[in-house]
Amino acid sequence: MRIALDRRSPVPLYYQIRKHLLKQIRSGILKSGQLVPSEQELSSRLGVSRMTARQAIKSLCDLGVACSLRGKGTFVSGIKFEKNFRQVLSFTEEMQRRGYRPQAKPLSFLITSASSEAAKALHLNPRERVISLRRLRLADSSPMGIEWSRIPLRMCPELIKKFDPRESLYEALSRLYGLEIVLSDETIEAGLAGTEETRLLEIPQGSPVFLFTRISYIRDGKPAEYVKSTYRADRYKIVNQLRRHKSD
Repeated sequence: MRIALDRRSPVPLYYQIRKHLLKQIRSGILKSGQLVPSEQELSSRLGVSRMTARQAIKSLCDLGVACSLRGKGTFVSGIKFEKNFRQVLSFTEEMQRRGYRPQAKPLSFLITSASSEAAKALHLNPRERVISLRRLRLADSSPMGIEWSRIPLRMCPELIKKFDPRESLYEALSRLYGLEIVLSDETIEAGLAGTEETRLLEIPQGSPVFLFTRISYIRDGKPAEYVKSTYRADRYKIVNQLRRHKSD
């Protein structure tokens, strides 16, 4: 373990160690279920007191990204991102708000005929053409999910030529075509990772995943995007606010 501790900095040593370990967890170097270096190991390798090492590990547990099991050690529990149904946010916007670096790795980007499912969702004529964009989404280089967006070609002609699929789709739709996504209908189901999800998301075969289906609308109420996404269940949790109305 190589951590450059600045012993002259006003930032406490335990916090510098925590920051480094947290970065390793976020980047996937330290994976969910993996042992965190023990306080004895940290103390020996970094030349700090056992108390400092213990405080660094405890702070990770306080953040909820690690958990200690008596007699076994401290394990990475993984960071779970909150999926909030009360806000319409792109993946890029979600990650940036949480201080992560969003990335998109294009899997396919082409013009094709709409499937019956996509045509129904987007109110298109049968087999009308759409832009089909499949991307692997990452946060700080850690794979989070697979997104498959379908957008009516007539709404954004030449998007294939003008848009870099590694960038934010919503930002490009707004900047190039004046299409502002303001509303979405989204559903969620539970599923299991298949062969492709296992390979792309770097998770074991049969791992639990979330299956999102979203229809996004622009200001005039027209559907502009149909998305099917698969996200790692070990990295996401669903949150919502429910209000109980008093009966008459």
